[in-house]
Amino acid sequence: MFYFRNAINKLSGLIVLTLIISSADFLQSNHPALSLPEPELNPLEIPLDDPLIPPVPRPLTPLEQKRLRKELDKLNQRAQQELDAGNDNLAFEIWYRELRVRRVLGRIEEVNALGRVGEVAWNKTRTEDVQIISKRIVELQQLSEQEDPLSPQFLIALANAYAKLHSLDNSIIVYQKVLNYARENDTPFTEKEALQGLGRLYLAKFDYPRAAIVYEELLEMAQAEQNTYEEGLYLQALAEIYTASLQPNNAVSIKQRLVDSYLRSENIELVPPLKIEIGQDYQALDQPELASQNYQEAYALAWSLQLFGSAAEALTKLANLYTEYEQEDYALQIYNRLIQVEQLSYNYYGLMRVYDKVGEIYLEQQQYQLALFAFQEGLILARSLNHNQDHFLAQIQKVNQGMNQQIEEQKNLNIQQNLPASPPNIDTIKDNIETIDNPVNDLDTDNIDEFDNKFERDNILR
Repeated sequence: MFYFRNAINKLSGLIVLTLIISSADFLQSNHPALSLPEPELNPLEIPLDDPLIPPVPRPLTPLEQKRLRKELDKLNQRAQQELDAGNDNLAFEIWYRELRVRRVLGRIEEVNALGRVGEVAWNKTRTEDVQIISKRIVELQQLSEQEDPLSPQFLIALANAYAKLHSLDNSIIVYQKVLNYARENDTPFTEKEALQGLGRLYLAKFDYPRAAIVYEELLEMAQAEQNTYEEGLYLQALAEIYTASLQPNNAVSIKQRLVDSYLRSENIELVPPLKIEIGQDYQALDQPELASQNYQEAYALAWSLQLFGSAAEALTKLANLYTEYEQEDYALQIYNRLIQVEQLSYNYYGLMRVYDKVGEIYLEQQQYQLALFAFQEGLILARSLNHNQDHFLAQIQKVNQGMNQQIEEQKNLNIQQNLPASPPNIDTIKDNIETIDNPVNDLDTDNIDEFDNKFERDNILR
């Protein structure tokens, strides 16, 4: 009996244990949400184990480094091909493999590659990839700062990588470090490279005051080196900065220096557009005479070089200037010349716009026949181009209405001029009676009546 009870107790324990295990299996299989998900591994933190590198960590020989670079360049090309084919995920898998292996070649090469791939991720709005790559760049910067002073080459690579990932503030901080290093160690080449980087970044942030300071420094360096090419580049950058920041005085000064630079380097074809810009600056400064002078110089030079586009633009600006200052007769002369230029350049859209402007001036002056001719010419072009036809039809309708009104007014005027003289009214007779025995009666009354009639007629004309 004792053994029987023992057997039952053991059997019960086995049954309970089996139920517990079965329940656990059931819960795990039917309720996967209850199990904790495995954390996703950062693709740049996967242990470095690749057939492209030796299984035992050791420094690579120069020949091995050269071979490895070729293989990594092939990986980069494969990734780009997959990206072009629309396989973005596969492309980034290949790129992450390249980035993991690329670190064997040193931090500068790794940072350059991180910036290159990070730029693609940014352009493709792959936010997670941008964060992963940015994190690695920050880690490399921190590691390098802890170990030894950063070399300018590594700092420049770092700044460029930050810029490609649109981390502009971090890039500016790094370039400032490069600039300080260059000035402390008297390395002009590195100083220029740092200033160029800072200038680009300030422009990207629309920080025009700081950008202007940087490019003024670069301009001084180029002039000291007698580097006319770089001088032209920096003058052009400063011209854009001062124009964008609404500083026409500074813009005029810089652009005139840029004109001189173009003439010295015989880049004469670049002068007419710049002269037009100078004219606009003078117009903004309310100096119409200087504006007109620069527009005319731009036109003359563009015409001599057969740059019909610039010639037309200069004439358009000049005509608008005369119109703005209510000198429509001069504006019409300019527009007539502009018609010839647009015809020579076969710019039918431009020609249509000129006829529209001419028609508007004549319409405002109530010279309806000339306005009608201009709008009809514009309508012919509009129909051939299938563009803006309704506008010219509406303008022609305005002209016809003005002409009809003018005809009616002329008819009324003719009728009024042919009416008989009005009879004297009662007040006039009374005045004549009251002037009897008045010395004024001795005056020539016929002349007075003639003056009164003329005055009345003049009032009617008014």
